[in-house]
Amino acid sequence: MKALILAAGFGTRLLPYTKKIPKPLFTLMSKPVLEHAIEKLVDSGCEQILVNTHHLHVQIKDFINQTGYNVKIIHEPVILDTGGAIANAEPFLKDSPFFVINSDIISNIDLNRVYEFHNKSNHLATLVLHDHDKFNKIKTDSKGYIQDFDSNLDGLAFTGIQVLSPQIFKYFPSKKVFSSIEVYQSLCRKKEVKAFIEKDIFWSDIGTKDEYSMTSLLELAALAFKVNQGKIKDIQVDRLAGDGSDRQWYRVTYKNQSKVIVDHGICMPETDDLAQLKAFIHIGNHLFSKGIPVPRIINHDELSGMVILDDLGDVHLETLVKQKKDAAFTLEIYTNLIDLIIDFSIRGFQGFKKEWTCQTETYSKNLIIEKECRYFMEAFIKGYLNLGVSHSRFLNEFEYIADHALKHGLKGLMHRDMQSRNIMMNRGLPYFIDFQSARSGPLQYDLASLLIDPYVNLDEKIKNDLLQYTLAKLQLTPEKSQKFLQCYKYCCLTRNLQFLGAFGFLSKIKNKKVFENYIPDAVKSLKKIIAGLNTDKIPQLSKLIQNI
Repeated sequence: MKALILAAGFGTRLLPYTKKIPKPLFTLMSKPVLEHAIEKLVDSGCEQILVNTHHLHVQIKDFINQTGYNVKIIHEPVILDTGGAIANAEPFLKDSPFFVINSDIISNIDLNRVYEFHNKSNHLATLVLHDHDKFNKIKTDSKGYIQDFDSNLDGLAFTGIQVLSPQIFKYFPSKKVFSSIEVYQSLCRKKEVKAFIEKDIFWSDIGTKDEYSMTSLLELAALAFKVNQGKIKDIQVDRLAGDGSDRQWYRVTYKNQSKVIVDHGICMPETDDLAQLKAFIHIGNHLFSKGIPVPRIINHDELSGMVILDDLGDVHLETLVKQKKDAAFTLEIYTNLIDLIIDFSIRGFQGFKKEWTCQTETYSKNLIIEKECRYFMEAFIKGYLNLGVSHSRFLNEFEYIADHALKHGLKGLMHRDMQSRNIMMNRGLPYFIDFQSARSGPLQYDLASLLIDPYVNLDEKIKNDLLQYTLAKLQLTPEKSQKFLQCYKYCCLTRNLQFLGAFGFLSKIKNKKVFENYIPDAVKSLKKIIAGLNTDKIPQLSKLIQNI
């Protein structure tokens, strides 16, 4: 048994991604679809496999060379189309029936059954068809012969899998570049093109971004649920409400099992998206290994940006606190959270590698000035409030703020977005999510993020009680407590600047108007924070904020 895998195409429906990576090397379950095709053929008893190449052919050649499979590459300096590619491989395929398979499909079709069917039918071509609304254009007669490839009547779709007899080469035109459909259409009148019709199968074409992403999602889910491809159709996929990021969240369910999948989007090499995905994977696995309450990362596919996690349900800390409306309950749960945040800082920092981080390795002065202070000015003051105020006027004050947000910081691992929507409640226990921005930094920042969280808007007495609990838990001396609190106040300021910048950006630029609801309370919080600081050192910012 021999086979030709068609892998020369430009992948135009997957642009711009296919400018850098050829479509056959797009991965599913961290393995290129080309490798899936090769393995399927080898498992079916295929002894010789050919792969035609053109677009980004060096990448495909390098990949095949490292696989160890007995695969021959036929490079096309000029792309020959499907028919021309088959004709070009005639010297290797002229002695027995052979498969021709598209490199961008994945399915559970039994290739041995198809091969046996073709040999028994004694026809020149057998095409595997199935019912797929989007591509249903092939018309067959009552005896299974293909009549037309462009029918508007009830038809079937080509799966990209076919078996051809070597005698078909006699019917190929003399020209170099042509489509195989041209040949098949002429052979239909001779009753030489047979349909092998499959029903109730899993089949996917990764030709577009959406098709690729959904295929990756389903394959990861099937692997996690330990079901074969034939059962993928029984996996239910539900879109979940998102957050402020561009990521998509899904719940996948099979029988009584459920998992959550986060889609980071296609993550090309050397991009911020890939850096964030890698940070999510490395940091998540590290925290889980330390016994810190985070969801277990079950599996992922780097290129498609899919990560599958344990399902922690739908209840955020924000939801629970607002439902209970009970001060004693709130104080108790937040006290437990502070214990966990201290644990996150100390134990999470043990063995943490700075190369896992994205954006910056530490909560640094530059990060504070650019991603918090300047973000506030650009996205909220100028972008949302439309005030023509220059960021440069405040640079000295921002440097002062940054210095004091770092001075006396209790250094450990910092989550950087430790707010109620990033804490899931499952069976009465809290779990931290969205940890991909973790880096070394002051414990005070995460504490500030939790206590001045605009989604919950904690009562002032509860905030003070929790702050005192933290100082007691850390067993700080009076002198160190004062230094801790000084750093904490400036972390409250930088954090408040950050989420007002985020609210301005999300509501104005991303058109997520729901975030506007939190701006009034966030402004009140900012005014209260700035009033409690030495405004002699930050007079311009103080005046700006009090006049908002």
